[in-house]
Amino acid sequence: MKGCGHTPVLLEETLFFLQASRPGVYVDGTFGLGGHSLEILRRNDSARIIGFDHDEASLQTAAGRLGSFSSRVSLYQADFRQLVEFEGLVPWAEVRGVLFDLGLSSFQLDNPARGFSFNQEGPLDMRMDTRQKITAEKILMTYPEDRLAGIFKEYGELHHAKLLARKIVSLRKLGLIKTTVDLRKVVEETCHWVPQKNRIHPAAKVFQALRIEVNQELTGLGDFLEKLARICFPETRLAVISFHSLEDRLVKRAWQQLAAPLTGQPVVKILTRKPVTPARQEIEANSRSHSAKLRAAERI
Repeated sequence: MKGCGHTPVLLEETLFFLQASRPGVYVDGTFGLGGHSLEILRRNDSARIIGFDHDEASLQTAAGRLGSFSSRVSLYQADFRQLVEFEGLVPWAEVRGVLFDLGLSSFQLDNPARGFSFNQEGPLDMRMDTRQKITAEKILMTYPEDRLAGIFKEYGELHHAKLLARKIVSLRKLGLIKTTVDLRKVVEETCHWVPQKNRIHPAAKVFQALRIEVNQELTGLGDFLEKLARICFPETRLAVISFHSLEDRLVKRAWQQLAAPLTGQPVVKILTRKPVTPARQEIEANSRSHSAKLRAAERI
């Protein structure tokens, strides 16, 4: 998938923990452009893929690239947290591995019309599923100051959360925040941004916070992983790639609670005591992989 600007993160590590050479079904809950799944299909003639994604544009692009593998792939537009509801679509007894790559793809980041990147001018959208009504612009224009501050602090871990929220509320009355670049400039001015090596741009934190709120990315993640693990059959491998500490903590906590429940028998065996991170060579080849963390478990 490199030809379309998409490089699957932690590819070899993910396939290793999924034991993706086994015959059977592999569920890709965040199919995107299908980088991980297509590599499973290339290497395993006995693998079938069931993919879910709430981004219609990603699915349409991926469907056009499946080529000779299309007969072994079924794709559905849906949020991965609906997976446990699709008993008729997923033959759980045949599933050998389930994968979630919770990050944005380059396909999404590099499209200014989606509004995910503060480096390109575009609308303040940030919706994964364009069928939904809430957008980043609606949040910025309608949320009260204290709620905006809470989002920036909790989801973006931004030090200037209250100050930025106050500034946005004052400027939106004047109609001065219309695009991603407008927002970036407000963030830079409010946070007194001076570029420094190895320092994260404050706009990256703000855009992350807004994206999480728009798409409710953290809502029910831990509960979903618990339900998923319980409906999977023994020896099913579960792998989750996250890209920021908030997601990673939820995944870590879910695996720990399933591996050592307060009551009853353990549901999973943790395969990664510490998160697996990209090697230096991968980061040099794909800078967007630098924050990736992989945690895996196996259904007992």
